[in-house]
Amino acid sequence: MHPDEGTCFYPWIADPEVIQYSLSAFQAMKTPAQIDDWFAATLREEKSLNLGIYLQETNALIGYAGLSNLSATNRSGEYFILIGDKACWGKGVGTAVTQQVLALGFTEHRLNRIMLTVSELNPGGVKAYTNAGFVVEGRLRAACCRDGLFHDKIVMSVLKEEWQPSEV
Repeated sequence: MHPDEGTCFYPWIADPEVIQYSLSAFQAMKTPAQIDDWFAATLREEKSLNLGIYLQETNALIGYAGLSNLSATNRSGEYFILIGDKACWGKGVGTAVTQQVLALGFTEHRLNRIMLTVSELNPGGVKAYTNAGFVVEGRLRAACCRDGLFHDKIVMSVLKEEWQPSEV
């Protein structure tokens, strides 16, 4: 991602449906300056791999994905994704991007384990992650609060020995 692409996040973070199950930090961002500060810090983060998601046809930025909390010692990381352009939802983009990031994690970054947490109320996310090879490890009870209601987060992971490269 390029420093000048932070403005793409303005409408996404302002849309409660887009950020409903995403970073808790997004819930508190209300101004372009707050988003700019977050985006600049994200680009500087050394223990993360932050990648833009671009439409092949137009090269338009439609979201971002990557790996956070990278540990060279444990050879592990935590997967994340946000598809901000709702016109791209339900079209397999999440699964394809997830498979591509897993390939980077297991090959270029030599990771052994990639994990994630996903809201139990996000069946599309669970499906995309399962399709990409993640398996359920457990549950973090009442770990997420949205609209004043608590719900569980599902912990999923994939190990390098389980990973099957895709044809994406």
